[in-house]
Amino acid sequence: MTESTAPLPSATPPAADTSAVLWPPVAKAGEPGAYLPARPAPVSTACGDNADAAPAEPATPDGTDLIADTAPTEGADLLAQLKAQIAKFVILPSEEALDAATLWVAATHLQGSWQHAPRLAVVGPAKRCGKSRLLDVLTETVHQPVLTVNSTPAAVFRSITEEPPTLLVDEADTIFGSPKMAEKNEEMRGLLNAGHQRDRYVLRVVGNDHTPRRFHTFAMAAIAGIGDLPDTIMDRSIVIRMRRRAAGETVAPYRTKRDSPDLHAIRDKIARWTAPLADRALQLEPAMPVEDRAADTWEPLVIIADLAGGPWPRLARRACTRMVHAEIQTEEDNPGGARILADIRRIFHAVGEPDSIATDQLLFTLNSDPEAPWAESGRGGLTPRGLSAMLREFGIASGNVRMPDSTQRKGYTRHKFLDAWRRYCPTVHPSTPAPEGTGATAGGRS
Repeated sequence: MTESTAPLPSATPPAADTSAVLWPPVAKAGEPGAYLPARPAPVSTACGDNADAAPAEPATPDGTDLIADTAPTEGADLLAQLKAQIAKFVILPSEEALDAATLWVAATHLQGSWQHAPRLAVVGPAKRCGKSRLLDVLTETVHQPVLTVNSTPAAVFRSITEEPPTLLVDEADTIFGSPKMAEKNEEMRGLLNAGHQRDRYVLRVVGNDHTPRRFHTFAMAAIAGIGDLPDTIMDRSIVIRMRRRAAGETVAPYRTKRDSPDLHAIRDKIARWTAPLADRALQLEPAMPVEDRAADTWEPLVIIADLAGGPWPRLARRACTRMVHAEIQTEEDNPGGARILADIRRIFHAVGEPDSIATDQLLFTLNSDPEAPWAESGRGGLTPRGLSAMLREFGIASGNVRMPDSTQRKGYTRHKFLDAWRRYCPTVHPSTPAPEGTGATAGGRS
């Protein structure tokens, strides 16, 4: 299909936002395009489950809905067909999740162009949430599927060649579901982590003479299971949190022999469309609405969207922005990691941003919150030693602090939290930058 190069009219954002946006004067299908910078805000993913349902809007507009559509190519229609096929057999938790799954499938057909191979983490809290059914559909539409259930790491990395296949790992909870299982399958976790980036090999000895040999690890992978995957895998993943169908939500039953021909047909059309775009995809560097590893993970999907044109550049950036922010919120709500920082941030804000808070006052407030996990940390709730151990990971330590009544007690000073708050819970009462010389520490681990 011939691609139109005629300039499209520029879009004009609402007057209230004109000081915050830079709008592209020309939009072309297949070009990286521009996006409105995302404003960090917790985002609900409780969107409609079908194309007719209106998606829920974020509490603070992220700008992605104002991105102008570009001239569509053949790929825009193919992605729409693929999206309809996925939605026929499985209900995803949001329209953004459906768009992400569609783009991820298309991205598997251009793996040779990517620097990073995004994982698709399909997780749910219980059985019968549609995880395996989604993997069934993915298996019939991705590039060179390699379906693994309880496969050994040796068998998996021997299946990965210089021309990457697409790994599909079902029942991941049988691999990583408990600390004992995870320890036993540490090699599999290492393989999935290494394969996220190109040119990360595993070295093994082969043959009677034990000759060292490098094995490829780079390959896109969809991993489905009950409960979250290990943190290092989740951090490299586009996360789809499945849920059980509610009363009235229906899908078509999937029958491999009957339904796979239609799925194979759309798979083959996408493969033909993407084949001549490999070099072009390799050169594109789209503006991303997220940063760091999230940008690395989502970049292939955004490039696919830009190559397709039509509404897909907008849909890709909307899915990226909202799903990444939703995972940030989930991480902040987790009892480990950033949750403690977020709750302490709320305490400092609630009491008027004092320079310091005594340890016993901080613990009393944390343990008194009925919706927080801290009271269940031990027989007497979270202790000074337990709090100290959690904050030590972020480079934050207690010390002697002077209270308003001029007494001196053990406690924590506000300035020591500033850097960690900005890094790990930036959406919780955003704080001002730490002044130079305050001693705020970066904290955290890579």
